[in-house]
Amino acid sequence: MAELRGNPTQVFSMKDEADIEAKKILTNVYNALETKGYTSLDQIVGYLLTEDPTYITSYNNARSEIRKIDRDELLKLMLRQYLELR
Repeated sequence: MAELRGNPTQVFSMKDEADIEAKKILTNVYNALETKGYTSLDQIVGYLLTEDPTYITSYNNARSEIRKIDRDELLKLMLRQYLELR
């Protein structure tokens, strides 16, 4: 890696940026569901299995936010994280 004043070069990856954004959205959706008293994991799983947005509360714009993430990409991201793959 090229260095400038002893600091390693930063590497930018669109995949990493997309993963960070997906995690941020998913965390916000989870928190919105918790705040409204839902069983968050069950609601998110229901959404992932059916792609029916009514599983997600509209509180704090959570329903429209989760629809910004491609469901297949979200499942891949979660599986990579679960299997500790990069």
